[in-house]
Amino acid sequence: MIKSLMILTVSAVLLTGCATVRDSRVNPFNWFGGARSQPAAIQDADSTTNPLIPAKRGNSLLSTKKPVGPYLGQPIAEVSELLIERRPGGAIITANGVADRLGPFDVRLLPLPDDQPGTLAFMLSALQTNGPRNTSDWSRTVTVATWLTDQELAGIRTIRVVGRTNEMVTRR
Repeated sequence: MIKSLMILTVSAVLLTGCATVRDSRVNPFNWFGGARSQPAAIQDADSTTNPLIPAKRGNSLLSTKKPVGPYLGQPIAEVSELLIERRPGGAIITANGVADRLGPFDVRLLPLPDDQPGTLAFMLSALQTNGPRNTSDWSRTVTVATWLTDQELAGIRTIRVVGRTNEMVTRR
């Protein structure tokens, strides 16, 4: 009982001394100082660089990024669904497709040249491996989406996504 009373008394005396430590350099919360407001550097309006986009690094010996080659994707066998979801500032185009084989990856909507005015065309393609063919459609289904701004959609009335065996068309 006396030991616990002594520990309680000593800890109470130490804790009352914390008020003086609050403003000292011993307190880790004071090591970096408080935040201060300062004016931001303003760039010229005619400046072409955006400070939020990082600058490209040259090919140095220490860079870890490998050069990217051309995209070798093949068209997906069948386009099964095409959705356009309107959002503030643009629209999200979502396409689902079913591949021939199991294991497609790196799915992309590649823009196709337009032969008709007011039409936006995409090819649904993916990198595909030599996987098994006799699997369910669900396991071979891929989904890809892309964002288009209102400026990109201006004057576009028809959007079509082309696969290897079919295409899906939607009108706005």
